[in-house]
Amino acid sequence: MERFYLGTHMPSWLRLTSVPLFISRNRLTRYKTLPRAIGPWALDSGGFTELQRHGSWDRVSPEQYVDDVRRYRDEIGNLVWAAPQDWMCEPIVIEGGVAGRQRFVGTGLSVYIHQRRTVANLVRLRRLGPDLPFAPVLQGETGADYLRHAQMYETAGIRLADEPLVGIGSVCRRQTVSDIADAIGQLARAGIRLHGFGIKTQGLPLLADDLVSSDSLAWSDRGRHEPGCSITHKTEANCLPFALAWRDKVLRAAGLDD
Repeated sequence: MERFYLGTHMPSWLRLTSVPLFISRNRLTRYKTLPRAIGPWALDSGGFTELQRHGSWDRVSPEQYVDDVRRYRDEIGNLVWAAPQDWMCEPIVIEGGVAGRQRFVGTGLSVYIHQRRTVANLVRLRRLGPDLPFAPVLQGETGADYLRHAQMYETAGIRLADEPLVGIGSVCRRQTVSDIADAIGQLARAGIRLHGFGIKTQGLPLLADDLVSSDSLAWSDRGRHEPGCSITHKTEANCLPFALAWRDKVLRAAGLDD
């Protein structure tokens, strides 16, 4: 693996660290004046939250999303790639329900329709913003789903092996990635440069050879249970030094270079 993005809901960190960051559009829309990045970063579309709370992308048009991404590229700088308005395929996203403190309204659709809409959205975003670095994202529930989705992109004229990066989605809530590891290996051996969205840190050693990059925000959940390192920090959930130390520990445990 070549790069590990530190997920954060603190866009101000863009001007404080050169470590690669992964930031959601949902956080950036709150800023009138955007920070200038001193390091590389990637944009999460915020799709998980949209589908969790609203069951669709109806609130954000592709035109609006393209305008937002262009603004972030120009005003923040150093944007490496941006996720499309993809449709995650976890069962709870589709069927609805409660997980922990989160309630999912459910889309009521099928994995296949989620995949089809994800491909269609990428095609539309690239037509609207051909100058922007939108990356394809593969979604699915089973390994066979991911392979089918890859073929759907090929049918739409998007050759994944020619792409700088292709995301692997719908994995952050999995207890294990072993059930899709074979499919990820097949895609990697086909020459596809893969990014793992929210891969659990325990799964990084298993997938590191097949991924070009990955991201994680797991440090923040852990930080909520740690007392703050200063009088201004009630906990470590929003602490940059804590997050950087966690990132270093994860990379060392996985045998990865920074």
